[in-house]
Amino acid sequence: MRESVTNKKLRMRLIIDALYKTYPDSKCSLEHRSPFQLLISTMLSAQCTDDRVNMVTPKLFKHYPTAKSMASAPVEHLAELVRSTGFFNSKSRNMSACAQTLLQEHGGEVPANLDDLVKLPGVGRKTANVVLGTGFHIPGLVVDTHVIRIANLLRMTNQKDAVKIEMDLQKIIEQEHWVMFTHLIIDHGRAVCIARRPQCHICVLAEFCPSILPEEVIKKKK
Repeated sequence: MRESVTNKKLRMRLIIDALYKTYPDSKCSLEHRSPFQLLISTMLSAQCTDDRVNMVTPKLFKHYPTAKSMASAPVEHLAELVRSTGFFNSKSRNMSACAQTLLQEHGGEVPANLDDLVKLPGVGRKTANVVLGTGFHIPGLVVDTHVIRIANLLRMTNQKDAVKIEMDLQKIIEQEHWVMFTHLIIDHGRAVCIARRPQCHICVLAEFCPSILPEEVIKKKK
């Protein structure tokens, strides 16, 4: 039987409450001192862990802390500085082009709206929503691999496309929770709902999750 939107909203409220209690200190794990640094860090996090990005960015931002300074940086030096994040050639080119565009079209400042952000070189909807939510405290719902997987497990969507999932989640999550929802889900995906070995027997969302493994239900009750 198909679950109504109203019931999904109620279930989602319980899910978010449980996650808030479990991860009270949940936040963006990318270290940054400005919306520009957050933008660059998020670009670097593609196909890379946040921990690795945080190892790279102190030296990167010591050399190039602003759009103005990065816009004139040799692409080869940028590539050298971010090599360990993977795909360093394309990332360095995008970083350079993004900084130049910010300088030429936005006075060196990061725009605080989705339309302008996604027009920047190397910036997609996911990165834009990270910057909006964490950098400017403007509601943005980030859909990463954890959100895609767990939202499907919770049957809050049956989509695989990130944009379609974002639209589905926006209908059932109150806007004030959009930013934190992603942080909470990422923490939960790393700690408990692990892709290859979900720990359903210790999961605080087990009672709300249609995908809980039968054998894990038994463990939960013991």
